[in-house]
Amino acid sequence: MTPAPAPSAAPPADPALLAFAVRLAAHAGRMAARAFHEGVGHRLKEDGTEVTDADLAIEEWIRAELGRHAPDDGVYGEECGESTGSSGRRWIIDPINGTKMFAHRVPLFSNDIAYEDEYGPAIGVVNHPMSGQLVAAGRGLGCLLMLGPEPDVTAARRVRVGDRADVRGARTQAHNVAGWPVELLTALHEGAFLVPNVGGVVDLVTGRADALVIAGPPMGYEDLAPMPVIVSEAGGRVTDLGGTPVLTGDMSVLATNGRLHDGFLELTAGLPRCRDLGALGR
Repeated sequence: MTPAPAPSAAPPADPALLAFAVRLAAHAGRMAARAFHEGVGHRLKEDGTEVTDADLAIEEWIRAELGRHAPDDGVYGEECGESTGSSGRRWIIDPINGTKMFAHRVPLFSNDIAYEDEYGPAIGVVNHPMSGQLVAAGRGLGCLLMLGPEPDVTAARRVRVGDRADVRGARTQAHNVAGWPVELLTALHEGAFLVPNVGGVVDLVTGRADALVIAGPPMGYEDLAPMPVIVSEAGGRVTDLGGTPVLTGDMSVLATNGRLHDGFLELTAGLPRCRDLGALGR
């Protein structure tokens, strides 16, 4: 299910397709916000992760829209799995990224959509409905920030990562810290400036954070699929913690402004990336 890396000569993405993806994510966000305020029940899936009726309803709605507008494309969604298409292109859906937060009424979740064509990652959208921030990028089209409940590509502001060049003191958002081994936590605590993950990739591409590190239990492909095009179009770089392209790596994440990337790779080289959560009784 991993796409080939995009060659440097890959053509730009279709701006109309980017606008369509933004509309999908924006509507998904409005559905999620309504459910969040109304209160949602949750249950465990077979893999032990949580799911809500809102996750399922949002993914089903997006799949229905894709069936109308892009019937030949494949779809991979966190909740409903893979539907193969005939075009060779594919949409990836994470209807609510951060379901645990959502289910427990913590307003730190997003609606994520990605699109892959024959050249690799082409479009990425991450929508934070509770803070009214949506970032979207298309290959060759730049990275765009939209604010408010009705995001509009025509009114978007182009954003770019910051220019910090020194790892020491770099504002580094840390995600899944409970699953980090002490060696990794100590190295980043001493070598950078660790802060909680609040906006994630949105904060990175707007310059509010210099780096984002995700370790612990591996992320799902749907969690990572929007990142390559969003981060690269904002001038940054994203890999796993070993330097492998993020979609073909071990599902850890190192996303930086680019200038800091090699320094972070040196700082974390050879360190374990996940602790044994079973020993904690989880």
